[in-house]
Amino acid sequence: MTPANFILATAGHVDHGKTALIKALTGTDTDRLPEEKARGMTIDLGFAHLALPGFSIGVIDVPGHEDFVRNMIAGVGSIDLALLVVAADDGWMPQTEEHLQILSYLGVTRIVVALTKADLGQTAERRAEIRQQLRGTPFADAPIVETSIRDETGIALLGEALAAEFGKLPHDRAGEKPRLFVDRVFTVRGSGTVVTGTLSGGPLTRGATVRVLPQKLVARIRMIQSHNQTLEIAEPRTRTALNLADLSADEVARGAVIVSLDAGEPSSMLDVVLERSKRLLPSARRLKSGSILNIHHGSARVPARVQLRGRKELLPNDKAIARLLLRTPVLAFFGDHFIVRDSSEQVTLAGGVVLDACGEGIKFRSLPQRALLDARRRAPNDCLTFLQTQLQRDHFSLRCDLLSKSPFQREVIFRGLETLQADGRIFLDEKIAADGKWWRSLLEEAANWVDAEHAAHPEQAGLELARLREALRLAHADVFEALLRDLAKEGFVQTRNAVHRASHRPSLPPTLRGAGDRIRASLTARPLDPPSRKELATGAGAPEALRFLCETGEVISLGEEVVISADAFAQLTALVVEQLRAKKAATVSELRQATGTTRRVIVPLLERCDKLGLTTREGDYRRLR
Repeated sequence: MTPANFILATAGHVDHGKTALIKALTGTDTDRLPEEKARGMTIDLGFAHLALPGFSIGVIDVPGHEDFVRNMIAGVGSIDLALLVVAADDGWMPQTEEHLQILSYLGVTRIVVALTKADLGQTAERRAEIRQQLRGTPFADAPIVETSIRDETGIALLGEALAAEFGKLPHDRAGEKPRLFVDRVFTVRGSGTVVTGTLSGGPLTRGATVRVLPQKLVARIRMIQSHNQTLEIAEPRTRTALNLADLSADEVARGAVIVSLDAGEPSSMLDVVLERSKRLLPSARRLKSGSILNIHHGSARVPARVQLRGRKELLPNDKAIARLLLRTPVLAFFGDHFIVRDSSEQVTLAGGVVLDACGEGIKFRSLPQRALLDARRRAPNDCLTFLQTQLQRDHFSLRCDLLSKSPFQREVIFRGLETLQADGRIFLDEKIAADGKWWRSLLEEAANWVDAEHAAHPEQAGLELARLREALRLAHADVFEALLRDLAKEGFVQTRNAVHRASHRPSLPPTLRGAGDRIRASLTARPLDPPSRKELATGAGAPEALRFLCETGEVISLGEEVVISADAFAQLTALVVEQLRAKKAATVSELRQATGTTRRVIVPLLERCDKLGLTTREGDYRRLR
């Protein structure tokens, strides 16, 4: 059985024994920098691998000092479980509290508490203190394990507690796009640039072409490693190293993200919901609308201006919708968690969840955007909510655009669209998806325009497509084509460049009926030697009536001068065919005599028969083709 992959990160105050505890669990000293060795303090992220029964755990050891909280956040952005470390001699400290708030803001749902230096005593008091501090948080029932590095007390029990907590987490989170948030970049001699990070969402494959954002670079994955093993496929929830071809180490840094080609584009504007803990540190400044603050997303840190909706300040123990205007774009998706810290990076102020990463050009306080954000706030990870709110606001979208604007993979998006279609909430076509209510209104409006044209101009075959598209204000060709296909299901027919109801039969309007009747009478009176076109088109309304009769096929135009009734055309054509069958070939004169018409009529009639492929001319003779 393949072990399940998970990511574990440490958290807690400086000098509480996080790194020593990880070494006792894994055998790996995660302090890799000379400065860390010299100072005896973790400065940057360290990494190790922990094998537990049934689990393969990537471990991220984070710094606990207040000066390096930004490095800590870069390591815990995509974790499954946190190991919160509290020393028995110090107890709950300021960085313990800040780290706990960060974990909560990032959506971490489970932690294990390691009470270190248990050999120093006071463990009962510390356990009570920890339990009190966890009250009212998502971690109120977290297990607390007493440990000591000196005599290895509780190390085995800690491993068992971790395994038990990992067993409570969902193992399968398929359906999202792969993202590797870069936390280290270096060059390997003979191989080139290597980036490492925590892979989330979906797998990455050796040989695949990927994008590096926000730099908008393209690279190929030459090699993959995880926990010192070379792999063909990197699975999500693993610490992953990618050897990237066609990329220098100078072009990418911590904060970049490696994604598949369909991941979408980075954005400089995010609409979010912000949350502020009621347990703010004493040094926490006020969070006012218009403030410039630092946003930590993935392994990136970006300055941003915060615009609160409907208020001037976000108070402790409160939530608010906000817009973040980022100085540098980030690739953020609906449902992503992030951290807000003050501009001097001294203290954590709030956390948040991305609700819309595609708000460019959308007014933040508009009613459609308010509705979208309020609905997504209630279900920040639901694909159906994402799809339905996007279509309700935008009315329609190309299917491919819905894919690029979300964290979900193609199969999840298309399955969600089919579900919404089955429920009647959306309209789905080959290329587009549209809000059901808007689409039904559009269909009704289109039908009304066609019916109005039938009423105003019954002589016309229908409403010209260009006029219908202009009336509906549909700039997008794919939407208009989908509309025509759907209209066809509702009893409408497209004829050349017009659309009409299938039941519609063109007829002369009252003002032209008299002229039409006179033309019919003239042609009936002299079927084989009709009046000239000029004679027929004389009089009020006659030109329009004659044009209508020709367009509907009631009258056949044989040229600029000659028109005859459809009945006369059929009669003359039948006589020509009969004569040629009998004689095999005949001249114009012979066919004129056989049909009883005039040369003025027979010549253009035979030319029409040639064009129709009924006859063919050979010199002075006509034959059946």
